[in-house]
Amino acid sequence: MTHPFEIELEITLPASPDQVWEAIATGPGVDSWFMGRNEIEPREGGVSAMTVGGQREEAVISAFEPGKRLASRTAAAEDGRFMAFEYLIEGREGGSTVLRVVHSGLLGDDWEDEYDALRRGWPFHLHTLHEYLAHFTGRTGVPVFAVTPSGERPAREVREALVRGLSLPGPVTAGTRVRAAPAGLPPLDGEVTWADDERFELRTADGLYTFHHGSGVVLVFHHLFAPAPDGTDPDTAWQHWLSALFA
Repeated sequence: MTHPFEIELEITLPASPDQVWEAIATGPGVDSWFMGRNEIEPREGGVSAMTVGGQREEAVISAFEPGKRLASRTAAAEDGRFMAFEYLIEGREGGSTVLRVVHSGLLGDDWEDEYDALRRGWPFHLHTLHEYLAHFTGRTGVPVFAVTPSGERPAREVREALVRGLSLPGPVTAGTRVRAAPAGLPPLDGEVTWADDERFELRTADGLYTFHHGSGVVLVFHHLFAPAPDGTDPDTAWQHWLSALFA
């Protein structure tokens, strides 16, 4: 049985409507704050695609009004499940912009867990969009993704392992200045910008770094705004670090 849902959020962003449009309606823009690698055909009827961990998800663009409105919808599954997304942009005085996001559709039998994950995730992603536009406007972020199973470890132990692996002082709280030291990777000098029960985010001069734990897996998804040192591949380097930490 399917269950309808709708999540609606609004955020004021420190950027012009054109800058917000670039961030939500182009592949490189979305790469700079959301998950995975993204491709967007800039037209109504075009395809919006996101690839995360080798899995590609596509949606058809149903509205494409530059600087104003972007909407898309995935194809319906055999049981009728689908997801639809709408972004509405409104410029405000002083150079800021209000972005309203509506995520709706039909979820499957495990709809309560799915809905809860979406409800918790969207505020974080919009926070990351705000961080991007506030600190990295005009720069394109390279997305980094790594994942490893955490086994049967309790969430508290997983969180503690991440904190130890990064050499962070605990507990991790938003607003704290930190110097993370992941083994085999460059140190991260910056600030904790988000911390909740299942994820935390660090902002440095050159990147946004997110560490997420839940449902038996640990994820990192970062957005890097400077070339990797020595030509190393960030995905490989972070995957090695994460896998070694939870081996």
